[in-house]
Amino acid sequence: MEGTDRRTLPATSWAVLGLLSFGEELSGYDLKKWSDRSLGFFYWSPSFSQIYSELKRLEKAGYATSRMIAQETGTRDKRVYRVTDEGMAAVREWARSTPVDPPVLKHGPMLRLWLGHLLEPEQMREIVDGHREFAERMRRCAVADAEAAEERPAWAYPALTLKWAERYYASERDLATAMLADLARLESRTASGNPAAPAPGTGAQPG
Repeated sequence: MEGTDRRTLPATSWAVLGLLSFGEELSGYDLKKWSDRSLGFFYWSPSFSQIYSELKRLEKAGYATSRMIAQETGTRDKRVYRVTDEGMAAVREWARSTPVDPPVLKHGPMLRLWLGHLLEPEQMREIVDGHREFAERMRRCAVADAEAAEERPAWAYPALTLKWAERYYASERDLATAMLADLARLESRTASGNPAAPAPGTGAQPG
């Protein structure tokens, strides 16, 4: 579309357009399902409102088109979306030429551990153990979704990202296990009267 500047589109728009780039005609529900089973492991797990907001943006840009299809009697008609030729060219150019942003880690359990001096030891153990269980659940989900993706030839590369997710969450699980051992050692030192190390930048100055 004349006047469209691809630089004004957020990365989430390109993610939704990327889902359409696999060549299927998809409903908002389909897009939500596939984002949860692929993008959600490493980038973005959008709400339905976010999905539809991005679809409107893409249609306005001329990168996607939609149509209503009739459903069975008693069921609402369904709107499905397809990437346009212009949209396919745009997402291909974006994927090939746009600089890749480095990952930004926002790790809730580690933020809470950083504030561990404000919590009881058993609270910290519960937080870290809960994260270990979460990571293992995510790892198992990634394995199952990777197996499903491998059955669809068009999803060969998403299947690889799901294998990466499996390894990532296995690593998170193992890091949490190691952290539980670290917490046990810290509690043992504290109980024996050996104080914890000072926070960075607050160490004792030489006399």
